[in-house]
Amino acid sequence: MKGRTMDSRYWIRADRRRDRTHALAALDLPPIWVVVDAHRRLRGPYTAAGSLLRTIADDLLDRCPELGERHNIELLTSTPELAGRVPSAWHTLEWAVQDSERTRYYSRLHTRNIANGLAELLRDYLAALGGGPRTIVIENAHQADPSDQEFIAILLRRQDIPDLTVVVGTNREPLADPRGEIDVSLAQTIAVHARVVEAEPVAEQPLPDRPAQAYVDSDCTHDDPRLLAAYLDLPAEARAALHDARAEQLAQSEEFSLRLGAIPYHLEHGSDSAGAGARALRDALDHCHKTGLYQAAADLGLRGRTAANRETDAELWWHLTFQTGIVLAAVGRAAEAETLYVEGRAASTDPAVHLEMAYATAMLHARHYSEAERDYVRARAWMNQAIAIASLLTDPKKEAFQSVFTRNGLALVEVREQKPEVALALVNEGMARLDRELEPHEHVLHRLVLRYNRAQVYGAMGRLEDALTDYSYVLERDPNFPEHHFNVGNVLRRLGRDEEAIACYREALRLSPPFPEAYYNIGDARLALGDIEGAMADFGYVIELDPRHVDARINRAGFLLANGDTEAAWRDVTAGLEVAPDNAHLLCLKGQLLVEQDQYAAASEALAQAVQRNERFAEAWAIRGTIAVASGDLTDAISYLSRAIKLDDNPESRFNRAVAYEESGDLSSAIDDYDAVLAVTDDEDARHRRELCAAATAR
Repeated sequence: MKGRTMDSRYWIRADRRRDRTHALAALDLPPIWVVVDAHRRLRGPYTAAGSLLRTIADDLLDRCPELGERHNIELLTSTPELAGRVPSAWHTLEWAVQDSERTRYYSRLHTRNIANGLAELLRDYLAALGGGPRTIVIENAHQADPSDQEFIAILLRRQDIPDLTVVVGTNREPLADPRGEIDVSLAQTIAVHARVVEAEPVAEQPLPDRPAQAYVDSDCTHDDPRLLAAYLDLPAEARAALHDARAEQLAQSEEFSLRLGAIPYHLEHGSDSAGAGARALRDALDHCHKTGLYQAAADLGLRGRTAANRETDAELWWHLTFQTGIVLAAVGRAAEAETLYVEGRAASTDPAVHLEMAYATAMLHARHYSEAERDYVRARAWMNQAIAIASLLTDPKKEAFQSVFTRNGLALVEVREQKPEVALALVNEGMARLDRELEPHEHVLHRLVLRYNRAQVYGAMGRLEDALTDYSYVLERDPNFPEHHFNVGNVLRRLGRDEEAIACYREALRLSPPFPEAYYNIGDARLALGDIEGAMADFGYVIELDPRHVDARINRAGFLLANGDTEAAWRDVTAGLEVAPDNAHLLCLKGQLLVEQDQYAAASEALAQAVQRNERFAEAWAIRGTIAVASGDLTDAISYLSRAIKLDDNPESRFNRAVAYEESGDLSSAIDDYDAVLAVTDDEDARHRRELCAAATAR
C-alpha cells in the first residue's frame, strides 16, 4: 500500500511555514497547480477545499458543466460562493419548512461522502483538463477543520487520481484527530501514504513595521512567534480594536465562507464578544448544523456559549446550548452533550426547557452513546418525563404535536428493546392523532418522518410489503431525498426484486455525494443477478470510497481466491482483519489462502478461530474437516464434516466425510455418504469409491 502512493504524496514537516516553502522548492514535482491554506480560522469548514474550488471554478464550470450538476451538493457545501452557478443542493423537504419544524439532518458520515465526491470531481476535471500531472500544496493542515482533514486524507489515500501529486505541510507536533467519532483519520492516513520531508530552518525575515497589525491581518494564522508576541503585548482594548477593524473589513466581502471562519473569530475577540461575537458564532453554527458540518458546528457552538451572556441575552444563550448539544451528540460526544443538558436544567425552571432537555437526554441514552454505554432504562425514564411535561401544555395543537413527538421518541426505545409491536402502536397512534388535530399543512415534515419511522418498524418486523408501501409514500412526497430511494431499494432487495433495487440505489447516488453503502448494495444485487464482473467493479469502488468496508473486502477476496489471484485476495483479507480481527468470514478466507500456501497447521488454526466466532459457519467446518482428512486426523475430520453437513448438507462435504469414513474403516457409513452424493450428482470418483467400499464389505 505505502509504495503505491508515496511517489506522489509528500508530507513536509516544520514548525514554520517559510521553512516548509523552502523545502517544497527543492522537491522534484510536477508543476504546482494550486497552493491553499487549510487554517480553519480563515474560512472554517472546507477552508482548503473551498479555496481550491474558488481558484478553478470558472474553468471547471465552463469546461465541464456536467460536473457542477453532478457534484452540486459537494460544491455548495464546501464553497457556498458558488450558489447560483450550480443547481441548488437544498431542495428536499427539510429545507422547505421552518427551522423550528426541522427534525431530520444529515448523517455523521456526510462529510466523508462530500470529500469522496470532491475527489471524484478533481479526478474527472483533471482528466478533461489534460496537460499531464499537477501538484496541489495544502498548507497548515495541522490547523485544518475536521472537514478539510477528511478531504486531505481522502486525496492522500485514493488510488484513482493519477494526475495529482499532493503535498501537505504541517508543523512537527503529532497530528491530532478531532474529538468524537471519526471515519477517516488524517494522522493515520498521512503516516501510511505520504513520504515525510523534514524541512530545515531558513533565515528569519525582517519584522513588518506593525507586527501586531500584521498578525491580525493574517486572521491570526501567522506562525512567526514575534508577530504573536507583539500582538499579545498590546493592551486588551487595542487588540479588540484591531479585531473589530479586521471584521469590518472582511464584512465588505460577499464571500459567505468568511462568515464561517475569520469574521466570527474577529468578532469573538473584538469589543463586543458577548453580542456581535456570539451572534456571529450562532449564525455560523446554524449554517454548519443544517449542512451537516457537525464538527465545525460543535466548535462554533462551544465558543458561542463561552462568549454569550445568559443574563443579558438569554434567548441567544439557550439557542447556543440546545444546538450545541445536538451537534455534539451527532459526532459521538454524547457525554459532553449531557453535561450541557444538566447545566441547562440547572439554569431554568421553564417547563419548555425541561421538556426539550428531557427528550434530548433520552435520545443520548437510546441512540447517541456508544452501544456499550447506552442505557435504555434511563432513556425510557427521561422520555416519560418529556411525555408528562408535554401533556401539561395548554395550547391544544402544541400539546398534540409535542405528545406525539415524544411518544415517537419512546417508540425508538421500544425498538431498541426488541419490542417492535409496542413501537408500531405508538407510531400509529401518533399519526392518527396528528391527522385528527392538525391541519394538513401543519408539521408536514414531522408527519412524514412518522410514516418513515413506521416503515422502519415494519422492516424490522419482516412486514416488507407494508414497509415498501410506507417508504414509497414518503418517497413520492419528498423525491429529492436520497435516503428514501436507498430505503426503497433495501426493501426491494429483501423482496428479491433486484433490478428495481439497483435502479433505486442509482437514483440515490444521483441525488447525493457518493456513499459506499449504495455501491455495495448495487454490487450485492448484481451478484445475485449473475453479473459477477459488474459486482466486483462495484465492490472495488466501495473499497476506494471506504477501505475499511469489511463486507466488500470479503466479497472481493472470495472472488479473487476463486479466480486464482491469491496475492490480491491476501491483501484484501489482511486489510479486512485489521479492521475486524474477529470476523469469521475473513478468518475462513485466511484459512483457505493458507491452504493454498500449504500452511495446513496455520490454516486449521484460522478456521478454528472462525468457528469459535460463529459456530454455525458451515463452510469453515467443512474446510477444517477437509484439512483434517488430508492430515490423517480422521476422527476430527468426521466430527468437523458432520458439523458442516448438519448446517449445510451438500455433495462436497458428504464426499469428504465419505473418504474419512472409508479411510477409518467405517465402510457402511462411507457407502451411505457416497450414495447421498450420487443421488444429486453424477460424480465418477464417488461412484468408483462406492464400488470399492461395497466390494470390500462383501469380502
